[in-house]
Amino acid sequence: MKPASIHQAARILLDRRHSGEQGDALPALLRPDNLTTAFAIQCELSHIIDQPIAGWKCGTPATDKWVLAPIYAIDVHDANTQTCPVRVRRGQIKIEPELAFILAHDLPARAASYSPVDVDAAIAETRLALELIDSRYTHPEQLNFHDHFADGLFNQGLLLGPIVDDEAAKQSRQLDITLRVAGQPELSLDGQHPAGHARLPLYWLAEFLRSQGLGLHAGQAIITGSYTGSPQVPVDTDVEVQFASLGSIKVRFERK
Repeated sequence: MKPASIHQAARILLDRRHSGEQGDALPALLRPDNLTTAFAIQCELSHIIDQPIAGWKCGTPATDKWVLAPIYAIDVHDANTQTCPVRVRRGQIKIEPELAFILAHDLPARAASYSPVDVDAAIAETRLALELIDSRYTHPEQLNFHDHFADGLFNQGLLLGPIVDDEAAKQSRQLDITLRVAGQPELSLDGQHPAGHARLPLYWLAEFLRSQGLGLHAGQAIITGSYTGSPQVPVDTDVEVQFASLGSIKVRFERK
């Protein structure tokens, strides 16, 4: 796809982010049909959005999938504020309970590979987190991975909770999640990290970005996969998400 078409595709997705409106698949000539083109659209959107990248979502890759997407500063929220603005579809918001790794220093592009030891040394702290889920497409279930990859893999933001013990978090391959929504029965979910080890996707992300001439930066928060899929919770209601013995996030989601 030519640079002008990549820019046009990114502009359409950016306009939807700003307006909150969903739309059809990108026009046929602008739809990505491979990972390289989809990633180019994602990178172009990062270039024109005029927002710093404050975090990344990532996951275990496959031969036909690169699982990563930037999270912009305007979309990162702190649970200490007790409220969080979100795009709402039918009165609900999808959330993904995750761990967020906050970097103490840069992992820039360089010739040498990054080892897990290098990445571990760059982590300042681990926090509880909720990924906020949404799509810029009206019927996302009808589209393919390349469409979603270009659009940021359903991310609409990140809510950061309290700092937790790093060693306890590293051992959290399984993490039972309890949802408490005001006026509803408590919901217990058996949680398991999709990668088995919560830091494995971060090790891959650091290497992938390095291979692309990109990098990670101090202060960025990286999430690596949900322990329980994407449960839905209502807006304008008190919600608590308990991460087993690690702690909890209390929040009230509000419409943007």
